[in-house]
Amino acid sequence: MRMDLPPFANRSSTPDAGAVVAARFREELRRSGFRGSFGNVGANYLVEGKVHEIRSEIFSHGTGRFSLENRLTLVVDIRVVEVVRGGVLWKESGLSETASFFSGTDAQYTEANRRAAFEEVARRMAVRLSQTLRVLL
Repeated sequence: MRMDLPPFANRSSTPDAGAVVAARFREELRRSGFRGSFGNVGANYLVEGKVHEIRSEIFSHGTGRFSLENRLTLVVDIRVVEVVRGGVLWKESGLSETASFFSGTDAQYTEANRRAAFEEVARRMAVRLSQTLRVLL
């Protein structure tokens, strides 16, 4: 089995979000036992995804009215097409995953924590997508 899983389209403000989510998805498929290969030539299935948004929301405040804890939410759309027949096997919009991260007055600290939260939600989303796709195929 061959699957075309290119980088997801990216509508978020995080420059590499689409590429990261697609890469985590490929890694998770391999980790969970997918024995096929990836590439567009001769693919049986085409997986198209879009990172719809990544948003951060303040969850709690510390002293001095600074945000202390934030929630990062990743929202993804996905569509899986059987290439030969052209039929859509799976299409879902608005799939979301959320993770918390701490922030402070130090911008580097906050951004490092935000990136770690992004990596976590990308991994969680990849697990979720992989589990569903493995059931479908």
